[in-house]
Amino acid sequence: MQRFSATTSTTVLLILALAVTSSACQQPSEVPTIVQAAPKVATALLELAPSYQFEQQFTGTVRAGNTTGIGFELAGKIKQLTVDSGDNVAAGQVLARLDTALLEAEKREFEANLAQNSADLQLAKNTLERSLLLKQQGFASEQQLDELKGQLNSLQAGRQRLIAAIEANKLRISKSTLVAPFDGIIAIRNNNLGEVVALGSPLFTLVEQGNPQAIIGVPVNIAQTLQAGQSLPLSVNQQRYTAQIAGISAEVNPVTRTVAVRFTLPSDAPALNGELAYLYYEKTIQQPGFWIPLTSLTDGLRGLWNLYVLIPEAQERYRIERRDVDILYTRGEHAFVTGALKHGERYVTTGLHKRVVDEIVTLHSVPAPR
Repeated sequence: MQRFSATTSTTVLLILALAVTSSACQQPSEVPTIVQAAPKVATALLELAPSYQFEQQFTGTVRAGNTTGIGFELAGKIKQLTVDSGDNVAAGQVLARLDTALLEAEKREFEANLAQNSADLQLAKNTLERSLLLKQQGFASEQQLDELKGQLNSLQAGRQRLIAAIEANKLRISKSTLVAPFDGIIAIRNNNLGEVVALGSPLFTLVEQGNPQAIIGVPVNIAQTLQAGQSLPLSVNQQRYTAQIAGISAEVNPVTRTVAVRFTLPSDAPALNGELAYLYYEKTIQQPGFWIPLTSLTDGLRGLWNLYVLIPEAQERYRIERRDVDILYTRGEHAFVTGALKHGERYVTTGLHKRVVDEIVTLHSVPAPR
């Protein structure tokens, strides 16, 4: 009875072990593989250009058509100032006056001398007439007549000198009033009321309005291609203008080795005297290449730049391939490059930091703008 029980227990254990082993063998041994979708990239097509426009920039200054230091034509003490710095003036407007007290006294003296001369002249004429009558009667000699005629001529010459002196005095009094020679703005006032100014000393600096010009120096080879009346783009204070060439200098500046070109800006341009002006001159470079955005370039080896070009694979998929390129010129956010590129090839425009060579990608549904 006890033996049967031990045998039966052993048999049961063996059956359970076989069942566990069979269950383990029936479990699946393979795990299903998860396939990830290829990333999408923004791309554009390469378009071969036969040349590119190389833009050069030259610097100059803005000058009014007339910038004049104006002052009195004679020395004197300033009696009146009617304008100051920043005032707008019109042609013929009074700007300042000198003290003319001495000139007025001189004028009265000349007028008195002229009155005395007139009296003396009248007396000499009357004396000569009486002497001529006495000569006819034999009571006057030729010597007396010659002396009277000489005295009369001397008085007449003296009268002409006095008249000329009076006119010069009037002219000096007139020039003691300073007037504006043209419409403009008073840029600088150099003297104060009551100061004594020297002959020709500039009292004001007057800048003409409505005639702004730009003087810009350019290299000789460029100056030789320009001509009067030609229009070129300029900028003043970040404002673009189309300016016409008014004149080209006939000599080279010995310091800068450039030729001065004078441009006429629009009359309503709000350009101030002395502001910087920039000339933009475009030159065509006959070199084939491709315009691409700067975002499509990445650093390469040995100082080169790389472009990620897409090589077509199966099922609208592409493989990334790296190409070395040379940058010939940059403008704004684009670069003109050459290299082992072909017209019509597709390249990655943005997000290069996320991509690697030989990576499989697909095209973005919306092409990136160029």
